[in-house]
Amino acid sequence: MRRFAALLTALLVAGAASAAPPSEASIDDLLAATRVERLLDSMLTNVEQTMRESMTRAAGPQPPSAEQRRVIDAGIAKFIAVMREELSLARMRPLYAEIYRDTFTQEEMDGLLAFYRSPIGAAFIEKMPVVLQKSQSVVQTRLGPLMEKMKSAMNQTMEEARAVR
Repeated sequence: MRRFAALLTALLVAGAASAAPPSEASIDDLLAATRVERLLDSMLTNVEQTMRESMTRAAGPQPPSAEQRRVIDAGIAKFIAVMREELSLARMRPLYAEIYRDTFTQEEMDGLLAFYRSPIGAAFIEKMPVVLQKSQSVVQTRLGPLMEKMKSAMNQTMEEARAVR
C-alpha cells in the first residue's frame, strides 16, 4: 500500500509539474519572438488606411476640399494616437500575460518558442501581416453583400412582426 501511495504521489507531482503555468520570462520571450509589437503597429496602420478610405467615400462624389481634408486628417490622427496609446504593448502586455498564463502550460510555451524561433515559425511571423491585410480585404468585400442580406432579413422580420398585430 505504501508503494502505491508513493507511486500515486509521484504521478500527481509529475502531472502538476508538467502543467505548470508559463513563466513571465517565457511569456516575454514569446511576445518578442512573435513580434507582437510589430503586429499591433501593422494593425493600426491598416485601421488608419481603412478610416481614410471610408471617410473619403463618405464625402460623396466630390473630393474633400483642402480644409475638409485637413479636418479629416486631424481627426484620424487623434483617433489613431488614442488607439496607439491604448493598444501599445506596454498597456497590452499584462493582458497578454494573463491570457497566456490561463491558456498555456510552460511545456506548451517552450514548444511555441521553439516553433517561432525556427525558420518556418519566423516565416509565419514575417508573413502574418500580409495574411491579415489580405483577410481584411476579403472581409470588406464580403461585408457589403452581407449587410444587404442582413438588412433584407431584418426588414422581412419587421414586416412579419407588423402583420401579426
